[in-house]
Amino acid sequence: MNMSLPPLTALRAFDAAARHMSFAKAADELNVTPAALSFQIKSLEEHLGAPLFRRLNRAVELTDAGRALAPDAQIGFETLTNGWRAAQRTQDHQSLTVTAGPAFTAKWLAPRLFDFAQEHPEIELRFSASLRRMDFMRDNIDVAIRFGYGPDPGLYSLPLALEWVTPVMLPEMAARFPTPESLREAVLIVDESIDFLDPPTDWAAWSEAVGIAPLVPSGPRFSQADHALDAALAGIGVALGRRALVIKDLAEGRLVAPYGKALQTGARFRFLCPEGAETRPQIAAFQEWILREINKTAHIADAFKMLGRTNT
Repeated sequence: MNMSLPPLTALRAFDAAARHMSFAKAADELNVTPAALSFQIKSLEEHLGAPLFRRLNRAVELTDAGRALAPDAQIGFETLTNGWRAAQRTQDHQSLTVTAGPAFTAKWLAPRLFDFAQEHPEIELRFSASLRRMDFMRDNIDVAIRFGYGPDPGLYSLPLALEWVTPVMLPEMAARFPTPESLREAVLIVDESIDFLDPPTDWAAWSEAVGIAPLVPSGPRFSQADHALDAALAGIGVALGRRALVIKDLAEGRLVAPYGKALQTGARFRFLCPEGAETRPQIAAFQEWILREINKTAHIADAFKMLGRTNT
């Protein structure tokens, strides 16, 4: 039995044919003629000493040997593709692809991106506003901003600022609701996107932290945090605003947080990338910029009395 590996071109022809179960479709994918693809597979079968396909009238099917080879051949070429893309990205210092949740993208990133673009005109920014779990290699992602607890094994993970929630409202509403207790008369907006937090960080938890009986919200419920905050900005009611998502509105006076008390979430936004990639010029520049932007509003966060659990 020949123990040496066969030519890569023959294995690639087999992989394509096994995935499509069609020599014609595999030939189209590889941009070769069906005759050339058939020749490559025939040479692979000769190398193995056994057929890999049964040729039927208008179809093909894998033999036992073909079924044994197909899964690892597919994985092998996917691994090679990912490795090649990773190697290419190490040579790319002009583009940066970032994924973040829709709320963080809308409320934190988008309003500030002009400043980053002005500071780094040499970097081409691309964004994917998604909460879907991304694969850095497969999805060609350089940086992910994610909210939660971690851990993040195998990744460079930098926790960003401490996260907390506090009631926020339009400035003209503050006189109507001068105390936490008075919020019983307010429309309380619910952000369901943080329902996963444990312990909970909701209206009942904030009420307990400030020492009043639980507030029971009867206002609209939103699955996205930015939609809940947009409702507060529209004057619909009072929302529990998360630091990262509401800090710019507080800094610029569109919303106010009149009680000066915030409940820590325990979870944080994290800056994530593959280990070692944090030193790439565009990723390092983006991380440095984010930290500087957070520091610009640190004085607002410092004005709040932090309640409840400590951050982990």
